Amino acid sequence: MFKKTMSAVSIATLALAVAACGNGGDGKTQGGSAAPTDNKQTDANKPKPEFKALIQYGRFDPNAEFTAKYLNEKTGYKVTYDMLPVENFDEKLNLLMANKEPYSFMILNATQYSKLAAAGALEPIDELVNKYGTNLKSVISEKSWNGAKLNGKTYGIPQTGSGVVVNMGMFVRQDWMDELGLKAPTTRDEFYNMLKTIKEKKNVIPLTGGKSPMVEQIATTFGLTTNWVESNGKITHMVESPAIKEYLAFMKKLYDEKLIDPEWSINQSNKVIENFTSGKAAMMLNGWYNAPTISNALTKNFPNGKVGILPLLKGDNGKSAAVGTAGISFYAAIPKWAENKEEIIKYLDLKLDKNIHKGASIGEEGVHHKVENGNYVPILPKFNDDLNNGSSFLTGVDEKNYPIYWQARVRKDPLLTEVYTKIQDNAKGSTVVDPLAFAPPMDAIAKNAQKLNKLMEDTFIKFLTGAEPLSNYDKFLAQWKADGGDDMIKAANDWYASTKK
Repeated sequence: MFKKTMSAVSIATLALAVAACGNGGDGKTQGGSAAPTDNKQTDANKPKPEFKALIQYGRFDPNAEFTAKYLNEKTGYKVTYDMLPVENFDEKLNLLMANKEPYSFMILNATQYSKLAAAGALEPIDELVNKYGTNLKSVISEKSWNGAKLNGKTYGIPQTGSGVVVNMGMFVRQDWMDELGLKAPTTRDEFYNMLKTIKEKKNVIPLTGGKSPMVEQIATTFGLTTNWVESNGKITHMVESPAIKEYLAFMKKLYDEKLIDPEWSINQSNKVIENFTSGKAAMMLNGWYNAPTISNALTKNFPNGKVGILPLLKGDNGKSAAVGTAGISFYAAIPKWAENKEEIIKYLDLKLDKNIHKGASIGEEGVHHKVENGNYVPILPKFNDDLNNGSSFLTGVDEKNYPIYWQARVRKDPLLTEVYTKIQDNAKGSTVVDPLAFAPPMDAIAKNAQKLNKLMEDTFIKFLTGAEPLSNYDKFLAQWKADGGDDMIKAANDWYASTKK
């Protein structure tokens, strides 16, 4: 089993190691005042320092990548890269930090970021960014910077990404819809009737799925969208919503009437796609990024098979909703003992120069991409060959322009583009984003979210299949709260209240 968090013992050990390392690299004496220097003039011709960076795991050699070489050339700074391992990555990170490995900067996930900051292993960068981070301050939003603050200090550069994107769509056998003369449903009742018609006329599973009890396109009709919800100035969790019981009762009805997959509780994601592409099922919830794989497998089995995407269903309030993903993916942080901290921030700021950032994101026009109707379109295979792993080198993005650059990645395949565009167009004006998407890491949530999500999913599947009566919901909710849910809710509301001051 992989270890996902750092143990208290390792953090304590790391904190002691950090305390012993002193102020290395700050150019200050033990008393905290600036060390005397006879050379007060900056030498403009002085060679730029070389940096060593630690990034997240990927199946490639980072130092052989086009993006790494491009950034070295365009910035004038030479950076070499190490990667965390695919397994036991937190233990490895702890060991590297305890040994005070000479990294200039590191790309950390939220848990790693908050743990290392709490251990005193990261340098606060507020003053450095204010002094040297012209681009950083210009292209990264205040909302994102606030999401990097821990106890009032910033220890890393927040890295967002593609902007708000709706990932999931309801895939349907459009050829069967046409054959049966079915129109796309617009309400939950129409959707239910369509499921019944498909079962009766085609004798297949109307809706396949697996593991997750939450079907976004159905749940939204009950007003259920993101895990966390803001209402009347407070943050609540989905499990507290009265509508969740109504949703689960509806899903049990579909299960009892054999309108959804009887093996929902055990299906893995590959089995769901197999059911759809082999002709066993008419519909499934899936991501736009799987569209080419799904379509190719379907047409291999059924040459006249056709994939469609259903529009959003209107809820009881007459409105539709879609769940958008957004937020901070990683943080670029500087170890406390790193040398040349000012130069490090200058380098990280230079990476967000408009031309350098664009080149690192989508390469050179005419070589890696072209512009068609105002859109960036990748030139294949050159784009994939050089830029497939480019996002691994991001240390913050231009939050206005990077989402536009990123869309070149969904234009690699016409069908991918079509499905992505259809799902985004369906969601236009109806997208809901989790109110905690840009929140800083919170210990209570980091500690409890994974186990409580599993508790929720396992219990909801039991309600859905009838293995446990829905009358036990309040018992589940009490357990959820007692096992850390109350702590998560308090942490979420404490943070939310702090943003309103």
